[in-house]
Amino acid sequence: MAKKNNKKSLVKITVIVGIIVLVVLLLNILGVFDSISIENIQGLKDWISGFGILGPIVYILLYTSVCLFFLPRVPVTVLAGISFGPVMGAVYALIGSITGASTAFLIARYAARDMVEGWAEDNEQFQKIDEGVEKQGWKMLIVTRLVPIFPFCLQNFAYGLSKMKFQTYILISSVFMIPGTVTLTFMSGAVVSGEEIEESLIYFGLGVVLLVVLVLISRWIQKRNSDN
Repeated sequence: MAKKNNKKSLVKITVIVGIIVLVVLLLNILGVFDSISIENIQGLKDWISGFGILGPIVYILLYTSVCLFFLPRVPVTVLAGISFGPVMGAVYALIGSITGASTAFLIARYAARDMVEGWAEDNEQFQKIDEGVEKQGWKMLIVTRLVPIFPFCLQNFAYGLSKMKFQTYILISSVFMIPGTVTLTFMSGAVVSGEEIEESLIYFGLGVVLLVVLVLISRWIQKRNSDN
């Protein structure tokens, strides 16, 4: 019975990985990966808009691919605000980041553990995250989600190799990725939202406030670590 369950799990993971690979290949053929940059935001927006009502789904798949292949995350987060507005942009960006983070975690833990462990063996950042989880547990995840100490994409794979439970990882990641995501989508979305100037300023102002809070938290954590 256990063998059957293991086989079913393996088949499910294989299918999921296969689908992701196909999506990535398609995006690569379309030249999307080569265009992911702040300078080409308008081109990416036009590309997303070309899919009409399927735009949000394509965007989420793009974000997931970014998380898996260590591509620039900031331009894609900014893209959400510009393409879908401040509020819905934040929603789609969060869905994309959570989906990508979860997929990378599961791949590292189950589907390609040996390969990811090979990357991690000589990677100092992987080792620091692992040591942090050993000493601080879920608190390490809060710190790394709020403060850009380690690259976002690398974190997802690193936590998959750690002893952290998937449920804990998803819950904490989902909550503490909100401030950074909302900051970028509100600020970028306010500029092109087409709303009344007062409403746009409110979104932009909220984004600025969140940015200041994140900077202060980052400095406080770094100061605390240096003192210790």
